[in-house]
Amino acid sequence: MTEDTQTFDSTVYYDDDADEEAIAHETVAVLGYGSQGHAHAQNLAESGVDVVVGLCEDSSSRAAAESDGLRYETPADAAAEADVVSVLVPDTVQPDVYENAVEPNLEAGDTLQFAHGFNIHYNQIQPPEDVDVTMVAPKSPGHLVRRNYENDEGTPGLLAIYQDATGEAHDKGLAYAAAIGCTRAGVVETSFREETETDLFGEQAVLCGGVTSLIKQGYETLVDAGYSPEMAYFEVLNELKLIVDLMYEDGLGGMWDSVSYTAEYGGLSRGDEIIDDQVRANMEEVLEDVQNGTFAREWISENQAGRPAYTQLRNAEKNHEIEAVGEELRDLFAWQEEADEGEEESAEVSA
Repeated sequence: MTEDTQTFDSTVYYDDDADEEAIAHETVAVLGYGSQGHAHAQNLAESGVDVVVGLCEDSSSRAAAESDGLRYETPADAAAEADVVSVLVPDTVQPDVYENAVEPNLEAGDTLQFAHGFNIHYNQIQPPEDVDVTMVAPKSPGHLVRRNYENDEGTPGLLAIYQDATGEAHDKGLAYAAAIGCTRAGVVETSFREETETDLFGEQAVLCGGVTSLIKQGYETLVDAGYSPEMAYFEVLNELKLIVDLMYEDGLGGMWDSVSYTAEYGGLSRGDEIIDDQVRANMEEVLEDVQNGTFAREWISENQAGRPAYTQLRNAEKNHEIEAVGEELRDLFAWQEEADEGEEESAEVSA
């Protein structure tokens, strides 16, 4: 049965809710060995699941997978062998990998597993009706999924069922979530639609687009008013991490309780003057473009054209003055050594 619009009901699952036997005797093909792929594959294998990694013959990740004690095959051979095919290559190449390697090797009763709903929700991948289609999406970069698992901790995740051909899709999805460590922390039930649209909106309006634009606008306002670039950088970018950490640990209330009364009053009385009703209206437009597929069509066309606009935007971002100022400042302080260590740990292995 294919999902319709699903109302989010805040159901959360933990270890006791999952039966790992649901995939204990299945072979799982993990296609890709990047940020999520390497974490899923290693965690699954250490949970006792039979794992084969699907990698192209010229993939540089074959050596990494082998070094991690995993066997690999071509994506097509891995998909042919598997009962569960976990598609963890980048969104932009998933349709091609599906068409050429996965679809010809799917059998009735197999499971297509995703960590993001983009290509299913926007119909770039249209699976046959006789396979299960599930999503287990850890709410964390892959290196933390792996690190938390190794530390006997968990990573919160999402579970969605798009298509339940066998009547066992939910059990298998939850077992997969348990095997990669997500049920240790908690898995929230959602839908492909909800995960995809909220994820895209969050990235564009707040997490990646909104925050970076706010930082640049704040930096430019201070520098244009005659303040030093170094002071501007510290105030609008460097200290942001401290505030975000407070919010992450204990919500907005915890942050307000931790800052000075002056900062709290200034933030509460002036914040809505910056992020005003017009910004809210702009956010609603961004959300509408996500909901009606405008953004998806634009991004798909952009990739088909070789990403000209993407390249131009990326270069402009790299060349913003704040980047040069930040690079110089980070080289001066001891916390750069900690940042470098973190980058090494979080570096994505190429798919």
